[in-house]
Formats: sequence, C-alpha cells, structure tokens
Amino acid sequence: MVNLNIGQKIQRYRNQRGLSLRGLAEKTGITASMISQIENNSVNPSINTLKTLAETLDFPLYVLFQEENDPEQELIVRKGEYRSIGNRNSEVAYNLLTADTRGSIEFVLMEIPPQTFTADKEHPHTGEETSYVEYGDVDIWLNGEKFRLHAGDAVRIPAGTLHRWFNPGDEMVRVIFAVTPPSF
Repeated sequence: MVNLNIGQKIQRYRNQRGLSLRGLAEKTGITASMISQIENNSVNPSINTLKTLAETLDFPLYVLFQEENDPEQELIVRKGEYRSIGNRNSEVAYNLLTADTRGSIEFVLMEIPPQTFTADKEHPHTGEETSYVEYGDVDIWLNGEKFRLHAGDAVRIPAGTLHRWFNPGDEMVRVIFAVTPPSF
C-alpha cells in the first residue's frame, strides 16, 4: 500500500513557513477547520484545494503525490554500507557516501593504493568538485600543473578542469570529495 501522507506534508510546509492554521486559512480562503482535517488525513481534499495550499505554501503540487520513503534509507549511509561506484581504475576504490545520486551533491570517499594513478590521463567532469585529503600525501594535476597535498589539505576543482590524482607513497591515500551536480 502506498503511503503518501499528504496531510503530514502540508503540515510540514506550513510549519516551515511559520504559519498557524488560522494564518494559512486567511491566505487561502480555506477554513482553519478544513486545513486541520486535511493535515490529520481525515478528509480527502479536492485537487483544487491541494493546488491552492501548494501555491500558498510555495511548493510543487506533485510533492504531495510522491511516496514517503523511510528516512534512514533515503538519508543515512552506515559505516561499511557504502556503495562502490565508477571505478575508472580497478585499483582505486570510489565509495558513495551519500545514500544515492538523486540530490544536488555527490559525496565520495576515494582510496588510492600506493604508487597508483586514478586515471591514465587528466579528465574533467561537468560539476564542481571540492576534495579533502583525509589520510596520506597525494599529488594532483590540475590542467597540467602538479601540486602535492597532505592530510588535512583541501582543493576546489572548478567544473571542466582537467585533473587526476597520484599516490606517490607506500600507504593507502584517502580523499573525500563532493561534486555538484552529481556527475562522477
């Protein structure tokens, strides 16, 4: 059975906008009693009523008809449950730290083995990237120029910038990066 929780969604948007039932009623022309019944899922409002509420509360109407998912599955990634993604080089591990790539940002843990490049040559991606070196020393090429980064260093890689990584050391390097929009 699909659980849409239309009333709960409307109440959430109303509360986010700081509106009381009476305040929303004044803005929409829908009685406070009716809005309360809608929020408690005790009535089935018309599409026109839902459209008025959505327009007044400034959210797209379709949101009301999307199935509610378990927030833990949608939002939380537990240690050790990372999804492996996009191995351009079979030795380099890329683990998605966000639950999925449906949002506006992608968060990834990259592990580079000793003496390993992440790619044969520098490559760009469409999104902007920010990377943080969690562990180790690593070389990064940005548009043909080499830089050495150490644990605790960070770098911003603008969209379209040619880049690749190299671990010059004897231990695994760990780099956490975010890309927006997701494009890895």
